[in-house]
Amino acid sequence: MPIARFPSIVLDCPDPDVLATFYAAMLDWKVEVTADWADVRADYGQCLSFQRVDDYRPPVWPGQDVPQQMHLDVVVDDLDVGEAAVLGLGATKHEHQPGTRFRVFLDPAGHPFCLCLD
Repeated sequence: MPIARFPSIVLDCPDPDVLATFYAAMLDWKVEVTADWADVRADYGQCLSFQRVDDYRPPVWPGQDVPQQMHLDVVVDDLDVGEAAVLGLGATKHEHQPGTRFRVFLDPAGHPFCLCLD
């Protein structure tokens, strides 16, 4: 029997509300915001959380001067459609694209994430 059901992934950022709104729109999840914290939650319970960090410095990818520490892979059916959607939500496409079955983007706080074909 597992000791936990759904792990929550917490991302540091300068503005939890902005970042939670971005991911909630991309994943079609619900947003819950408090003063220095925000959650986006799926109907089945999975959660991403965002915490305000003073003096936040975004990762610099692919370099390691300010390492990425983690990233999210989001599965999409069509990379072009997914790209248009996340750019419309405020993501930036990274200039370094090392693969053909995934694309690397930066969320509004600078965290790298990938849209991936299944």
